[in-house]
Amino acid sequence: MHIRQLTLKHYRNYEQLDVTFDDKINVIIGENAQGKTNLMEAIYVLGFSKSHRTPRDKELIQWDAEYAKIEGSVFKRNRTFPLEIIFSSKGKKAKLNHIEQRRLSDYIGALNIVMFAPEDLNLVKGNPQIRRRFIDMEIGQVQPVYIHHLGQYQKILKQRNFLLKDLQRNQKGDRTMLHVLTDQLIEHAAVIIEKRFLFLELLRKWAQPIHQGISRGLENLEIRYQCSVDVSESHNKEKISSIFSEKFKEVESREVERGNTLIGPHRDDLAFYVNEKDVQTYGSQGQQRTTALSLKLAEIELIHSEVGEYPILLLDDVLSELDDYRQSHLLDTIQGKVQTFVSTTNVDGINHATLNKAEIFRVEDGKIIG
Repeated sequence: MHIRQLTLKHYRNYEQLDVTFDDKINVIIGENAQGKTNLMEAIYVLGFSKSHRTPRDKELIQWDAEYAKIEGSVFKRNRTFPLEIIFSSKGKKAKLNHIEQRRLSDYIGALNIVMFAPEDLNLVKGNPQIRRRFIDMEIGQVQPVYIHHLGQYQKILKQRNFLLKDLQRNQKGDRTMLHVLTDQLIEHAAVIIEKRFLFLELLRKWAQPIHQGISRGLENLEIRYQCSVDVSESHNKEKISSIFSEKFKEVESREVERGNTLIGPHRDDLAFYVNEKDVQTYGSQGQQRTTALSLKLAEIELIHSEVGEYPILLLDDVLSELDDYRQSHLLDTIQGKVQTFVSTTNVDGINHATLNKAEIFRVEDGKIIG
């Protein structure tokens, strides 16, 4: 799988860009604020229909422009097809093979992407929201129906929280609608958690040997799912629903008092253990970075095993954050099999045969020069 051509129009600081990429390694060089990260972001947005940097789509539209457009020519499963995303004041349109997709779950997964950026080093030590976003985005790529359930869950959760705020002000109010929304929420929560358990089983399969390799066999990585209710990987969807139903009855009064939904996938987290010690609390910076790198490399292999092709890898200003050993391990792993985009201010200090064969693009003020 690879992107053959990318076209941007009125995207961030790019007025117009047409560029053809190498199917192996592409290095994007530029000073800060010139547009190299915007170019990487555009590729990410083409795959996911939204940015990893901002939840506000209007920020992607160039100043004073009415719309922003990203077009890409993608080669996958021995055929080439176009993808297109348009952002405007009316919202966004996502097109696959020139046909507008009404549901994002019908679009996401057409282009599989793994991104590794400096903020991903916070995957281990950052807040739970970062880890939930990580798992949601990756499951959505290999099982697009997950996006549908997640979207429905978030919509019902918002309605339920709004109702709980009303009941907080009037605790003698009728709770019939609350129970209806609770049942609807449980229906999607059970699917989400079941799919998260299945995904983590696959992620462990790939991440553990990769982590052992990077740590020279000295460390064993364990990934645990921390759920807001007492469910386990052995429980099926029906059992998870039953446990949630009982738990919601138990916490209903507290939820009304606080005006907020206290349990559910939106409260869950991942925990990482190296040699049975919590990496977030007790791990060194090196162990935390090795764990983050192992997870990203595991993503690549997991997507390949599920989709049948390697995803595109975006390394956005991250190589300079890794020491020589981790740099080499990363580049050795992807060499020759993954279309990779590397953004950096310069390639000095990154001495690896992979980059010597790369196509070089220099970015200056929203243009590719040279």
